[in-house]
Amino acid sequence: MTSARRTIGTSDLTVFPLSLGGNVFGWTADRDTSFQVLDAYTAAGGNFVDTADGYSAWVPGNTGGDSERILGEWFDARGNRDDVVLATKVSQHPDFKGLAADNIRRAADASLERLQSEYIDLYYAHFDDETVPLEETVAALSGLVDAGKVRYIGISNYSPERVEEWFAITEREGLHRAVALQPHYNLVERAYEQNYRPLVERHDLGVMPYFALAAGFLTGKYRDGVTVDSPRAGGAAKYLDDTGRAVLATLDEVAAAHSASVATVALAWLAAQPTITAPISSARTLEQLPDLLAAVELELTADELEALSGASEAAVAA
Repeated sequence: MTSARRTIGTSDLTVFPLSLGGNVFGWTADRDTSFQVLDAYTAAGGNFVDTADGYSAWVPGNTGGDSERILGEWFDARGNRDDVVLATKVSQHPDFKGLAADNIRRAADASLERLQSEYIDLYYAHFDDETVPLEETVAALSGLVDAGKVRYIGISNYSPERVEEWFAITEREGLHRAVALQPHYNLVERAYEQNYRPLVERHDLGVMPYFALAAGFLTGKYRDGVTVDSPRAGGAAKYLDDTGRAVLATLDEVAAAHSASVATVALAWLAAQPTITAPISSARTLEQLPDLLAAVELELTADELEALSGASEAAVAA
């Protein structure tokens, strides 16, 4: 694919406008399938992979770091570490819970060992840890940049107020600035637009939304009277309300007009929204990947974008 890459905030990281989610690696995608998906994504021009040290500790038999370990084996096998912009996160690994300074440093070293890498391109504070002074967390992450272990810092799952506090600390202490935000945002979860977009514009952040397909709801397979056998079925089914039905109906119309899938259209809508750098979406099978990649090339008309936004308007204030 020839799609222009996008720059993450004020960094020099230039990325494919669709980030491949690594949450499924070692969970619903085994090692071989994960390698196949990664190979196909990079062959299509993709260069931006998102994971976390906690993936996937919730799976019986897993220990956490499972996704990072598979990625490290893939980097080693392909010799392509420097060709990929890698994002990972800290605070949720069972052995490295929270965001105390010493924990962050030890968790970063453990991630680097699993990833078989000397550096992390984008390192997120995964979830706010209000038991630790924010000054301590921000300073520890900045110290990892000074040490050459992390290139840039990101923020995920923090309230708007805490994000503003983060930047106040950064300015006051002269620390390395965060360049990225990873929020929950998609066609049926649009609170980002009111709660985060203004501060993103103010601080010039790159934005990588997670749950870009609403736990699978925006693939269109969750409909009235349909039973879906998926580990994420419960999370997706909750969106099948009046707003969700209106969104699906509009997605169906737009998808038909482009001979595209519902998932492709939903991702294309998200990628076209102001401030968005690259939606994150995962593929647990090789067959799921083409619909995700197609979103990069799909250009929706202004009328189509407006129709989709109108159908999901109720999700803005939800």
